[in-house]
Amino acid sequence: MGSITSANAIYMLAIPPLFAVPIQLQGFSADNIFVTDPVTIAETSMGLDGILSAGFVFNAKTQSISLQADSASNNMFDTWVAAQELIKDTFRANGVVLLTAINKKWTMTNGILTTYPPIPDAARTLQPRRFTITWEKVQPAAV
Repeated sequence: MGSITSANAIYMLAIPPLFAVPIQLQGFSADNIFVTDPVTIAETSMGLDGILSAGFVFNAKTQSISLQADSASNNMFDTWVAAQELIKDTFRANGVVLLTAINKKWTMTNGILTTYPPIPDAARTLQPRRFTITWEKVQPAAV
């Protein structure tokens, strides 16, 4: 019988020229390592005569990554944002997610950091920080 554990998930991220060699993210939130939003892949239109027309469309893929407040990987995102603010432009990222439990990997390309929590929320304990990257492509493959 297979496994659906996330405990052995691997997430690698490169942000050239800041981090040209991919770095493995660590210190994920226990409840959410990452969440990828559903993507609309077709537009439809119902004609007055009741015939449905449809067409394929490209859309960006939005993914949120949750890191514990004390994760060392938060520094990568802080550096990414500071560098963008310095040059007043964006740096593009590339990533790989490996889910060994199901023998699959996904390669993500041309990612833009689109949301960034500058400070963790403080409650009884410091809360996870949730970063959003919008990807141009996400391609699955068997491992």
